[in-house]
Amino acid sequence: MSGDDPRTDVGASGDETRGNGTRGDGTTRTATVRTTHADAALVAAALAPDETDSMATRVDGDAIECAVERPTTGGLRSTVDDHVVNLRVADRLVERARAHLAAGDGGRSSDTNTDTNTNT
Repeated sequence: MSGDDPRTDVGASGDETRGNGTRGDGTTRTATVRTTHADAALVAAALAPDETDSMATRVDGDAIECAVERPTTGGLRSTVDDHVVNLRVADRLVERARAHLAAGDGGRSSDTNTDTNTNT
């Protein structure tokens, strides 16, 4: 998902019998989102705090694959949408950190103003 050229594959299916859906008929909706990243493990780690019990994420090389299972189509759509937004943010942060480190300052520079004079 580097830059503005996301490489995202989404597969979805509905009315599959899996476990106990909350509608009482035992059906759920599922989707799998697979994206590629320069540092997939780091992006996946950044996503972990936002995962819910309805999500299962794994890293395979440069790819992150997230399977989502929800009892309703609307819930599935919301969860997948949130996941994709979070992916974009995490990927951008990783890319900016890499660019910052590549700039040669090793991440040691600070934007903090060291002027302690309060008489201004």
